[in-house]
Amino acid sequence: MKRALVLCGLLLVAFASSPALAQFDHTHSDWNRLLSRHVVTAEDGYATRVRYRAFAKDRAALHGYLAALSRASESEFSTWSRPERLAFLINAYNAFTIEKVLSRYPDLLSIRDFGSVFGNPWKDRFFTLLGRMQNLDGIEHGMIRAPGVFDEPRIHFAVNCAATGCPALREEAYVAARLDAQLEAQTVRFLSDRSRNRIERGVLRISRIFDWYREDFSAGNRGWHATAGFVAQYARYLSDTEPERQSIRESRYAIEFLDYDWRLNDAEGEHGRQEPHR
Repeated sequence: MKRALVLCGLLLVAFASSPALAQFDHTHSDWNRLLSRHVVTAEDGYATRVRYRAFAKDRAALHGYLAALSRASESEFSTWSRPERLAFLINAYNAFTIEKVLSRYPDLLSIRDFGSVFGNPWKDRFFTLLGRMQNLDGIEHGMIRAPGVFDEPRIHFAVNCAATGCPALREEAYVAARLDAQLEAQTVRFLSDRSRNRIERGVLRISRIFDWYREDFSAGNRGWHATAGFVAQYARYLSDTEPERQSIRESRYAIEFLDYDWRLNDAEGEHGRQEPHR
């Protein structure tokens, strides 16, 4: 009888701890470790690059994290808090993007080398998420940017498309407890980068992200009704002089959009420049 009870107890422990039933790790600790190992921060702190060659040696750990993302069910996802859901989706987008790059690395200079029709990196359904085959566009446009769900323009400084022109891939995982602070830090970081946003010859020249997603910065989310209103709020980060900052606050600069640099954000070296896909 005693042996039977012990065996029953062991079976219950094993069943409860099985991967299918384990609760999702909202600290994203496995992803956090990978990022801390393989993301390199520029000296100015505004940009990062990825050690894809070293990341490839850690691919088993990456696959373990991706498997954990894929095991989460839609019913489980629906019970999470808004910050938990958004952090999950941002991390999923970034992690699956790394996996996509590694599937061909080092034989590519840009993520666009996968192609724009066959093998399109954003439209190719190459992973499972929340119980269905999914693609990167599905995460970003279908889930994160879906109207009325998160309505958070700052996600454009958090999701990373593996290009030099992208906002930095953060060196840590996004987590619900600090998500707002992380998104704000990414926004400030990106706007402070003069290679991506700057005043030049009397014109405010900013990333083409603001052109591609202008509706997200003009829909009234977080009180922003136009791109000019968004940049006005962050004027202190877009210039080093107070007169220029005041002109940004008063929307007295014409706005132009910079060309986007589609070279792979590879820490191993420079890559060929590509044209935007959007």
